[in-house]
Amino acid sequence: MKELSRRKFLSHSASAAAGVSFAASAVISKKVLGANEKVNFALIGCGGRGPYVARGFIEQGANLLWLCDLHEGRIDKTEHFLGDVLHHKPKRSKDMRHVFDDKSVDAVIIATPDHWHGLATIQACRAGKDVYVEKPHAHNIWESAMMKKAAHKYKRIVQVGMQNRSAPYNMAAVEYVKSGKLGKIGLVKVYNLKSGGPFTLGDPGKPPQGFDWDTWLGPAPLRPYHQTIFKHGWLKFWDYCGGDLADDGIHQLDLAMMIMGDPGLPSSVSCNGGRIVYKGDDAEVPDVQVAAFNFKDFIMTMEMTNYPRYMQKTTATIRRNDIFPYWTQNATRIELYGSESMMTVGRHGGGWQVMTSGGKVVDQMYGRVPDFVHDRNFLDCVKSRKKPNAFIDTIHPACSMVYMAAISLRVGNRSLRYNANKEQFIDHPEANALIKRKYREKFSINEI
Repeated sequence: MKELSRRKFLSHSASAAAGVSFAASAVISKKVLGANEKVNFALIGCGGRGPYVARGFIEQGANLLWLCDLHEGRIDKTEHFLGDVLHHKPKRSKDMRHVFDDKSVDAVIIATPDHWHGLATIQACRAGKDVYVEKPHAHNIWESAMMKKAAHKYKRIVQVGMQNRSAPYNMAAVEYVKSGKLGKIGLVKVYNLKSGGPFTLGDPGKPPQGFDWDTWLGPAPLRPYHQTIFKHGWLKFWDYCGGDLADDGIHQLDLAMMIMGDPGLPSSVSCNGGRIVYKGDDAEVPDVQVAAFNFKDFIMTMEMTNYPRYMQKTTATIRRNDIFPYWTQNATRIELYGSESMMTVGRHGGGWQVMTSGGKVVDQMYGRVPDFVHDRNFLDCVKSRKKPNAFIDTIHPACSMVYMAAISLRVGNRSLRYNANKEQFIDHPEANALIKRKYREKFSINEI
């Protein structure tokens, strides 16, 4: 194994975090934070990743002012989870507008279900707040484009929770590919081959006391309350997400785009899949999905499953130590096939290895969990007004691609040509109709 300086790439990470200058003015008067001032932030969405991101912010010196969620019980659990790092009791609200109206809030974490990411982010930008939004940052292609426009119009820092963009080992992989040591890369394979099982809705149950189901649905169509959908079953329906390719596989897809130099949007997509293994259950999204994207100089494929029990994401032990996954059964890997050698990359601390024939390893680098440095990058950019590592413009192509694949599948597993400049499919009205969802009027996103 050749020695690759971790210190060098940590230094590179710091310079990358500085990025390009991003103007500090906003439509609403906004104070400019000094280098030593604390960032005052709010958490919107207390049911999943949000509390962990909030904890990371607090541990790095940020000040939590608000906890916001439609479910009072989730606010209670989050406050308990953060209790040992909180210096004071945060304010609480079920209505995110209270957060947006508070001029002392500098930034917000948006960790709601996917179908609320776009609307909440745009509202936050209009209110003069910087945003850390969980992935996928949008529910559809059009929504992602509107979020980009909002970030620029209101001059906001909008960081997407794509932590791989801040990992030094991934930055090293980018430099390795740039060096040409792999040779010509014609094929990139991205995997999200996870385990899973059949999905049933079961008893609809009754909403928690004081819970506003209509607001939880937000932009999505009106339907009766269902406890399974509310808890986590929303991940199985197109009204709320783009399937597991969008909800989880986007991490690997975006990392592959980063390693390949962020080539922009593909010229075409083809996708096959459906409920193949668990036919007849209550889920709409596929349990098997295989997509191919055509770029000018290479093909990128994406394979997704939600059934094989022996596939495993990179473990916490691997992410925190000098260990590589067993690649063959690693659920979340990327393979880059160069003319001279191949590189296998694991997300979120999985590291990377370069091999030639016979499995001979010629270069490698261990990884570490990048959450800490990604959080730090956002907080630093809130103060400096520099563009963050996972700025929404940068992540827009990967977000569009997961929905391009979903659209290809939903219109009958069709191959679709795409005009990247217009962000429209060519000669396919049915596919273009799925670029933007139908928003309920009181939860619509105005075109900017």
